Amino acid sequence: MIYIVGIGPGLIDHMSIKAMQAIRNSDVIVGYQTYVALIRTVISDRQQVYTTPMRGEIDRCQQALEYARAGQTVALISGGDAGVYGMAGLMLEIVIQSASDIEVEVIPGIPAANAAAASIGAPLMHDYVTISLSDLLTDWELIRKRIHCAGQGDFVVAIYNPKSQSRTRQIIEAQEILLQYKSPDTPVGIVRNAKRSGEEIELTTLADLADSEINMSTMVIVGNSKTYAHLNKIITPRGYRY
Repeated sequence: MIYIVGIGPGLIDHMSIKAMQAIRNSDVIVGYQTYVALIRTVISDRQQVYTTPMRGEIDRCQQALEYARAGQTVALISGGDAGVYGMAGLMLEIVIQSASDIEVEVIPGIPAANAAAASIGAPLMHDYVTISLSDLLTDWELIRKRIHCAGQGDFVVAIYNPKSQSRTRQIIEAQEILLQYKSPDTPVGIVRNAKRSGEEIELTTLADLADSEINMSTMVIVGNSKTYAHLNKIITPRGYRY
């Protein structure tokens, strides 16, 4: 049995009861070392732990399958929701490719976009898209096309993986593209370490987006034409009449 567990943004308080039960009922915990560290207090001494650094996704899934084939119950840990830029798709593909009859259950978690949105108010109240700026697995030209489409459609845009030490230009290009369709004063919420220890919140505008501190622990949420900021909150009206 393999549980693919979305642990949410990081703090145990934001993990579902089902996710907690799956982890506690597993013989082996498999995951990215940073995410496993976030749930160490839930893991007991009797459980085996297998971790890898970043970019070890394929190895983690293959190891999870091997443990399950040996008769062990496995919790494959994924940050946020396992089906949103997480481990669910890859694990299921590997199980299918191996023609295995191992049972797999995906357990949802709070996605990073929703965690960040809650910290800054209600920016995702109307139609929105999520776009990852990482071009490790997706061609940058396709990402650029999707950003153009999001801007043309006046969507709220939740940006994952906005910037890393080696990838600094993409967030600037995303800003430049969105400025072709959105007002420079469009509210933008920047949340670092959303719902984790050390959470930091910054409210800015699309014009000033690139001046903010942004890294791989950051979610960037760009509003639509109706989004507004009030005090320390960002709200996207759904259109209720009152």
